[in-house]
Amino acid sequence: MKTLIRSAHVVDTASSFDGQIVDILVDNGLISQIGIKLDADKRTRILEAENVHVSPGWVDLRVSAQDPGYEHKEDLTSVCRAAAAGGFTDIAVLPNTQPVVDAKGTLGYVQRMAEGQPVQVHVIAAVTKKAAGEDFTEMLDLHHAGAVAFSDGTHPLQNPDLLLKTLQYLQPVNGLLMNRPEEALLTRFGQMHEGVQSTLLGLKGMPSLAEELMIERDLRLLEYVIGPGIVEGGSSSAPRSPLPALHFSTLSSARSVELIRQAKAQGMPVTCDVAAHQLVFDDSALVSFDTNLKVNPPFRSVEDVAALWAGLADGTIDAVVSDHLPQDAESKNLEFDQAEFGVIGLETVFAAVMTHNRNLPLPKLIEALSIRPRQILRLPPVRIAEGEPASLTLFDPDGTWTYSQTHSKSKNSPFLGQTLTGRVIGTVHHGQFNPTV
Repeated sequence: MKTLIRSAHVVDTASSFDGQIVDILVDNGLISQIGIKLDADKRTRILEAENVHVSPGWVDLRVSAQDPGYEHKEDLTSVCRAAAAGGFTDIAVLPNTQPVVDAKGTLGYVQRMAEGQPVQVHVIAAVTKKAAGEDFTEMLDLHHAGAVAFSDGTHPLQNPDLLLKTLQYLQPVNGLLMNRPEEALLTRFGQMHEGVQSTLLGLKGMPSLAEELMIERDLRLLEYVIGPGIVEGGSSSAPRSPLPALHFSTLSSARSVELIRQAKAQGMPVTCDVAAHQLVFDDSALVSFDTNLKVNPPFRSVEDVAALWAGLADGTIDAVVSDHLPQDAESKNLEFDQAEFGVIGLETVFAAVMTHNRNLPLPKLIEALSIRPRQILRLPPVRIAEGEPASLTLFDPDGTWTYSQTHSKSKNSPFLGQTLTGRVIGTVHHGQFNPTV
């Protein structure tokens, strides 16, 4: 069936229609025509909505699908429904399942289960067997089998030799290593950000130093692999790699942002992302002891949150992610120090940023949700132009809605029950329109 999107505001800096209000006709999975007041026959589904905006489909770089092994928390069907409801056409899923995605068999299972879903699922494979940080997986085999990147996911790589050799191993195939920076010995038994609030609440703190030391270490190791000349040359003369070799997941501190800013200025092939909820909350929110606010990395100071927004605005931070980590009621309905870390966030990434927006231009946010994540994962670019594949997100940046229910199997969201600004209307993917309701 053909789909005609009426009077859509185009948000796509790579498109000649950027900033214009046009009709977009989708036929057989392609954008067949763009124009004003296009004709539609009886076989055409017409999509009309007030203040509808359209952009290239959004991509989430960090999703815990929990399937296989933890299907009582989430499965690939429910996570894909939640992703589509949040405006995503593509998601990258972490390897922390049971069994871990550390071999072609488990990778193939995820790929098969993802067939026919309303979003495209890209699998991140583990760096080490069982994501235990000890023995390498067969990364080249996993790469050729379709893994888009390598990471131990929720387990930061603690062993510097492992990280160094992984960078060297992936270099010939232009592979991507993703790491969440945390020195685990500094955060052991920690519950929240180390600061005044943790002292007042009587909770063991997790210092931002743990994140910052790991970033400094990883940058030094990357410099060792690519050679010192790129750093000495500076931004004006250094040969800049078109694709990142190392991606830092879920930055949370001001110093972390500055470290990445300096590394990029030196021409180092690095990228990073921030979780949407990190842009909303600071550590003072934990005074309620709401376990839905218990996340890792933890919510940090007001100054750190401001630095994250600044990093997003100036392009230091490349992408906004959900860091979607479903937890069942038995894992969250506990005393704060006993509860598991994590929130669900696929359905609220856009709304969280728009509701609490600190003057971030809409095109800049769309770049962080669509353009840069595709580049980081080496996915083909999506452009709103005639003849291009129709992978689109439809949204109203000013629309309000109440997050009263979720498509996820889990309910661990701090936004449930809240009225938010920034409404996703649906997605067009593989020729199908997927409405949010």
